[in-house]
Amino acid sequence: MAKNKSDQQGFVYSTNPDFKFQPEADQSDTLPPAQQRLRIQLETKHRGGKTASILIGFVGKEEDLQDLGKKLKSFCGTGGSAKDGEIIIQGDHRDKVLQWLLKNGYTQTKKSGG
Repeated sequence: MAKNKSDQQGFVYSTNPDFKFQPEADQSDTLPPAQQRLRIQLETKHRGGKTASILIGFVGKEEDLQDLGKKLKSFCGTGGSAKDGEIIIQGDHRDKVLQWLLKNGYTQTKKSGG
């Protein structure tokens, strides 16, 4: 039995004899900070009642998202994660995150929802 390959994306078998896996197109380049339209939300759902500040709307490469998430987590002094186009910061740090983003050129950032 063959091992799963990352380029197969979960496919096991195709009835088409000419089937070939197409490589995914690379994500678009990361927008500059001034063009990013980021929103900061407070969320408690699916977190065991604990609050988290969610940053959504990032457009760019996954490694740039990871880098921004690392900087924000370090600035807030807390944990979190960055994946699927959003950054999760543990706790209610919306004001700190907004302050840091505005200071670093993310001028189109707003707090949203509550």
